[in-house]
Amino acid sequence: MDKQRAQEITKSPIMINVTYNGEPVYIQHVDENKNTARIYPLNDPQNEQDVPVESLIEKGKMNVDQGKTGVRTGF
Repeated sequence: MDKQRAQEITKSPIMINVTYNGEPVYIQHVDENKNTARIYPLNDPQNEQDVPVESLIEKGKMNVDQGKTGVRTGF
Protein backbone atom coordinates (compact mmCIF):
# COMPACT_ATOMS: atom_id res chain seq x y z
CA MET A 1 0.00 0.00 0.00
CA ASP A 2 1.24 3.52 -0.58
CA LYS A 3 1.04 6.28 2.02
CA GLN A 4 -1.59 8.26 0.12
CA ARG A 5 -3.99 5.29 0.16
CA ALA A 6 -3.23 4.64 3.83
CA GLN A 7 -4.11 8.29 4.57
CA GLU A 8 -7.38 7.93 2.64
CA ILE A 9 -8.27 4.85 4.66
CA THR A 10 -7.68 6.64 7.98
CA LYS A 11 -10.12 9.36 6.89
CA SER A 12 -12.74 7.03 5.45
CA PRO A 13 -16.07 6.60 7.26
CA ILE A 14 -16.15 3.06 5.83
CA MET A 15 -14.24 0.28 7.57
CA ILE A 16 -11.68 -0.95 5.03
CA ASN A 17 -10.26 -4.45 5.38
CA VAL A 18 -6.49 -3.98 5.76
CA THR A 19 -4.06 -6.66 6.84
CA TYR A 20 -0.54 -6.70 8.24
CA ASN A 21 1.26 -10.06 8.10
CA GLY A 22 -2.11 -11.65 7.27
CA GLU A 23 -3.86 -10.22 10.33
CA PRO A 24 -6.73 -7.69 10.06
CA VAL A 25 -5.66 -4.29 11.43
CA TYR A 26 -6.97 -0.80 12.03
CA ILE A 27 -4.85 2.12 10.77
CA GLN A 28 -4.83 4.90 13.35
CA HIS A 29 -2.33 7.33 11.85
CA VAL A 30 0.11 7.69 8.96
CA ASP A 31 3.48 9.40 9.43
CA GLU A 32 4.23 10.72 5.96
CA ASN A 33 7.80 11.69 6.85
CA LYS A 34 8.74 8.22 8.08
CA ASN A 35 6.40 6.40 5.66
CA THR A 36 4.99 4.39 8.57
CA ALA A 37 1.51 3.71 9.91
CA ARG A 38 0.36 3.33 13.53
CA ILE A 39 -1.83 0.22 13.56
CA TYR A 40 -3.39 -2.28 15.90
CA PRO A 41 -4.85 -5.74 15.30
CA LEU A 42 -8.65 -5.73 15.38
CA ASN A 43 -8.60 -8.54 17.92
CA ASP A 44 -5.97 -6.87 20.14
CA PRO A 45 -6.46 -3.05 20.24
CA GLN A 46 -3.87 -2.65 23.02
CA ASN A 47 -1.11 -3.97 20.72
CA GLU A 48 -0.32 -0.73 18.84
CA GLN A 49 2.71 -0.67 16.60
CA ASP A 50 4.36 1.42 13.90
CA VAL A 51 4.92 -0.47 10.66
CA PRO A 52 6.09 0.42 7.13
CA VAL A 53 3.12 1.52 5.03
CA GLU A 54 4.31 -0.75 2.21
CA SER A 55 3.71 -3.79 4.44
CA LEU A 56 -0.05 -3.11 4.65
CA ILE A 57 -2.41 -4.88 2.25
CA GLU A 58 -5.90 -3.66 1.38
CA LYS A 59 -8.44 -6.45 1.03
CA GLY A 60 -11.54 -4.32 0.31
CA LYS A 61 -14.53 -3.10 2.27
CA MET A 62 -15.23 -4.95 5.48
CA ASN A 63 -18.68 -6.11 6.44
CA VAL A 64 -19.68 -4.21 9.59
CA ASP A 65 -20.19 -7.50 11.42
CA GLN A 66 -16.59 -8.56 10.67
CA GLY A 67 -14.93 -5.60 12.39
CA LYS A 68 -14.61 -5.13 16.10
CA THR A 69 -16.14 -1.63 15.99
CA GLY A 70 -17.74 -1.44 12.55
CA VAL A 71 -17.47 2.35 12.45
CA ARG A 72 -14.55 4.72 12.40
CA THR A 73 -14.49 7.34 15.12
CA GLY A 74 -12.39 10.37 15.92
CA PHE A 75 -12.39 11.86 12.40
